[in-house]
Amino acid sequence: MAKKYHSDKDYTDVTALATGHYENCRFEGCRLTKSKLNESLFENCTFSNCDLSNAKLKETGLQGVNFKDCKLIGVHFEDTKEFGFNVKFRDSNLELASFNDRKLKGISFKRCKLIETDFRGCNLQDATFAECDLERAVFERTDLRKADFRTAFNFQISPEENRLRGTKFSRAGLEGLLQEYGLVVE
Repeated sequence: MAKKYHSDKDYTDVTALATGHYENCRFEGCRLTKSKLNESLFENCTFSNCDLSNAKLKETGLQGVNFKDCKLIGVHFEDTKEFGFNVKFRDSNLELASFNDRKLKGISFKRCKLIETDFRGCNLQDATFAECDLERAVFERTDLRKADFRTAFNFQISPEENRLRGTKFSRAGLEGLLQEYGLVVE
């Protein structure tokens, strides 16, 4: 059965979406918690003030998708299609989200809550974490070359378990790199 195609539409306060191809669509105030958005394609779409916590995204395409002021708690982004994966997050809550082994080169997180977010095995080269809370976020076998953590806070990153050449940190953020060594930075 062919997926329904939706183009240039606005969706406000919806609580369910049909499987389909959504292009240049805007989603405002939608409550899609625990929704099954499997096998859909979202292309050049914007989600604003939406709650997609624990939404299922198995084989879902996210190409040129912006999330602003959204709740994405517990979302498993590693289940989405890898081809064309391109997203940006601003002022959003991605607590307990997971991006395991994703190629996220150049991704942008601005003023996001990334508490206990899982970035194991990710390629985060050139990523930006502007004013993001990374408390208990997991970075293991993660490529963080040239990533920008200058205004991020509460992170703990092991220089031995991750690639860090050219990664940007503020002086205040150095504590997050040295914590595993039991050093006291004052």
